[in-house]
Amino acid sequence: MVRSPKATLTEAVRHPRSLDLAVVIVAIAAVCSSGFVMTRVGQLAALDQQVRQLESFGVVITDERYEALRAMVPYRPMVTAAVIIIGWPVLWLLSARAVQWLGRRMGRGEATFQQVLTIVVHASAILAVRAIVAAPINYARESLGGATSFSIIMPAFGESTFPARLFGAVDIFIVWWVVLVALGVSILYQTRTLPIARWLFGAYAGGAAAVALTQALRGGV
Repeated sequence: MVRSPKATLTEAVRHPRSLDLAVVIVAIAAVCSSGFVMTRVGQLAALDQQVRQLESFGVVITDERYEALRAMVPYRPMVTAAVIIIGWPVLWLLSARAVQWLGRRMGRGEATFQQVLTIVVHASAILAVRAIVAAPINYARESLGGATSFSIIMPAFGESTFPARLFGAVDIFIVWWVVLVALGVSILYQTRTLPIARWLFGAYAGGAAAVALTQALRGGV
């Protein structure tokens, strides 16, 4: 998927198969993500992230609330692994169903659910790469989250400003994933990649902008 995505996705469409790859992706992501929060650095980073997230939404962190958050830190590796092992396959299934429905509504022809799911899962191989890349960066930064966001390469804005929140909400590897899904769908439905990518990017950018705006407004209160 990194060196020859078009050829890989073309072959995946011809011979749809996703279960074995899905298991590998989930295993790699779960081990890297939960492994980091098992370390002392990761646990402190997880606690700090929870505090900052709550404060960004206007929640006052009292001593009692802080102690409650700290008591939950030892369970963070298990929660992180569960979110990946359960959540990712659910999102893949929902995404594949949505893409298949849109393809039918747009009159792009018939495609099996297995073909669409195969595209979504193959594109998600890049998320396993993301987990591998993010773990050492997070450890070096002693921070959780944002290791592969655009805020890393565009750090000029103030942390609490809307542009900083927006760049922090847009992940480089998620953008890459969107491109790969758009490419796979264009191969499946034999259409151009750009219109599909525009729709997918629009949905992703809209969600990121909504999160960034909410946090920026809350931070200014």
